[in-house]
Amino acid sequence: MKTVTIEGQLRTEVGKKATRQLRSQEMVPGVIYGGAKEIAFATPAKALKSLVYTSEFLLAEVNVSGTTYRCILKDLQFDKVSDELIHVDLLELVDDKKVIATLPIKYTGTAVGVKEGGKLVLKIKALKVKTLPKDLKEFIEVDITNLKLNENIRVQDVKEEFMEILNSPRIPLASVVMTRQLKQEESAEAKKK
Repeated sequence: MKTVTIEGQLRTEVGKKATRQLRSQEMVPGVIYGGAKEIAFATPAKALKSLVYTSEFLLAEVNVSGTTYRCILKDLQFDKVSDELIHVDLLELVDDKKVIATLPIKYTGTAVGVKEGGKLVLKIKALKVKTLPKDLKEFIEVDITNLKLNENIRVQDVKEEFMEILNSPRIPLASVVMTRQLKQEESAEAKKK
């Protein structure tokens, strides 16, 4: 799994004045929680770009005062006006403690219904899962090869070992719908008969 390394420094002062001062130096305050203790840190905004502005699921190795923490991104806060990143929450990965993460879906194959003239509609791009850190993946693979015209693949159809999927099981992930042209051809065939 891809990992991003981030150099951070321990925050000794907390509060509005201290965070304003950090942000004026183009630093982003953050918190690492989920481990033995909470760690308040700050890091340059540029260091977080590859972790924040991506659709991929990445691990973060955060070095704070000589200690490295393996984390995943949990929450972000942006400024309402300037849209700059103003705070980041990271969850420390503890080997025997399950974590909740949002993993992107990678659709594979070409649906049978598309070959018959239908249109593939992807409805969900990521799934929320609960698993141990060692079982985390970059993405969840969903094969759509057997998807026929006017059919859906639902959350309940996704089978992942060692992962509990937290999304509602009846939600469709992808479907193949009839195109306007296919509907017109079918109605033309029906009129001929």
